[in-house]
Amino acid sequence: MSNVVVSMLLARHGETPDNAHGLILGRRDPPLSPAGRKQAAGLATRVASGGVAAIWCSPLLRARQTADVVAEALRLEPTVLEDLIESDRGSWEGRPVREIAAVSPDLFAAFEAAEAGFAFPGGESLAQQVERTRKALTVVAAGPGPALVVAHAGTIRAALIAVGRKPPPERAVAHGEAIPLSWPADDRALTTG
Repeated sequence: MSNVVVSMLLARHGETPDNAHGLILGRRDPPLSPAGRKQAAGLATRVASGGVAAIWCSPLLRARQTADVVAEALRLEPTVLEDLIESDRGSWEGRPVREIAAVSPDLFAAFEAAEAGFAFPGGESLAQQVERTRKALTVVAAGPGPALVVAHAGTIRAALIAVGRKPPPERAVAHGEAIPLSWPADDRALTTG
């Protein structure tokens, strides 16, 4: 197995009105808010001097809009990668986070802790998202680098799990912030969830 690692940056999209109102988005597809556009511009400024050679993004509008702002500043063309999409959050989508925490405290705690057996009611499991994210980042790692990946809090947490790092609670993954990640060139070194 190769010890070669590829450096990349993972960034959460800018904020949407639904994020600002504390709603679970999942596969829902709202656009960026004015604050989210500012966060995207700030991300572009922060990564401008890092030699980013490629930008990849989720197919969801909030990620594509964020990637477009950065790409325009860096004179790159973003590539949409379907497997970077946020988790399917089933019956939680569109509901307030505080409501879910109150109604299903144990399940919400498992979500926050990224417990291995966690699955969204009527949606995707954490293990499924980790596997999907692993496939996506292996594609990114094979392309030009360093790369910026614009996706979602769930995608970022799944990537951290895949490389054996404990992810923070989702609420701690800031909009428009870049997180450095070292990705093994040989993906057999990764955790499968």
